[in-house]
Amino acid sequence: MRKFKLLFMPSAQEAFAHLVKTPAQIKRLRAVQKTLGLLESNIRHPSLHTHEYSKLKGPNGEKVFEAYAENRTPAAFRVFWFYGPEKDQITVVAITPHP
Repeated sequence: MRKFKLLFMPSAQEAFAHLVKTPAQIKRLRAVQKTLGLLESNIRHPSLHTHEYSKLKGPNGEKVFEAYAENRTPAAFRVFWFYGPEKDQITVVAITPHP
């Protein structure tokens, strides 16, 4: 299985830091950490439910994908990402609750 290195855009970094600092969000933090770990090690894992998210594009027009951190939860968290900028890298665009 192909391994990826994760890079974070500032908005994703801030969202993750906010989860870390908010004790009431510990369950969500763990779900996001699991999702990020799977993106690094097994991008095709079925629990990610990864699919293209056509409403967003990367800074250079890259396709953006959505991966589930939570499912069947009100305001479930999602991780948005794209491939690159280098080979074997993934850039995390956002970590956010899904409306």
